Amino acid sequence: MLRISGKTKALGLLGWPVEHSLSPAMHNAAFKHLGLDCCYLTFPVKPELLKDAVKAVRALNLTGVNVTVPHKEKVIPFLDKVDKEAAFIGAVNTIVNQSASGGDKLIGYNTDGRGFMKLLSEARISVKDKNVLILGAGGASRAIGYYLCRSASKLFLYDIDRKKAGKLISALKKIKGNVFSYQQSAISSQLKDIDIIINATPLGLKKGDPLPVDINLLKPRHVVCDLIYKNTPLLQKASKKGCKTLNGLGMLLWQGAFAFELWTGRKAPVEVMRKALVKNI
Repeated sequence: MLRISGKTKALGLLGWPVEHSLSPAMHNAAFKHLGLDCCYLTFPVKPELLKDAVKAVRALNLTGVNVTVPHKEKVIPFLDKVDKEAAFIGAVNTIVNQSASGGDKLIGYNTDGRGFMKLLSEARISVKDKNVLILGAGGASRAIGYYLCRSASKLFLYDIDRKKAGKLISALKKIKGNVFSYQQSAISSQLKDIDIIINATPLGLKKGDPLPVDINLLKPRHVVCDLIYKNTPLLQKASKKGCKTLNGLGMLLWQGAFAFELWTGRKAPVEVMRKALVKNI
């Protein structure tokens, strides 16, 4: 059990809702393991109160916070500085309060993309010379696309909102010109050229959600990833088809580990954090 004192440094998660979050278990286990006098809490912040919540980070001298839906994009105008990666992605998932260590700025970062690439690396999945399909064009897609377009042979994007997908494709093409639109009308012909499929949509969170891809078109050579950190119906069915599958738990772990290191300057105890996540899922 954590011991709270007058010297305890507070961190937390800004989101709406946040009750389901596994981040407190992960970070508090890490603090305890390293003997750091810190605690991590969840802060349910209604969208209309986001600006006030960010002011509170400074006013209460919080060491830092994570940011989750629906605030990742909207928090940016309230920060003093945003690093290059987060600025491109257009979303922040980690805020470091420099004032807690003698500075005077709130700085925004995005560790989601690095977290996903570390997940792939751990699973010994390389995207080099591979064709990758991302389903969904939201903030998570921007974060992972920022890295994937640099390494993949070709990166394809699909979103039911074509305008949204088009904007992301245009942005990623400024990094590398290997990014293309994926047309649902040609799914049967296009999927045969895809090596790695990534579900970055919410489909699979709720019971009865439709599958984001036609299972009948999957082959054992396909790698199927879902950013949802549970074993979704997509992953269950893809596994039965002989595909290698990955859920988003590893991404949650590694984005948290990178955030931990930004806040503390200490190497994250990854295996301790992983154990806490698995125990509490």
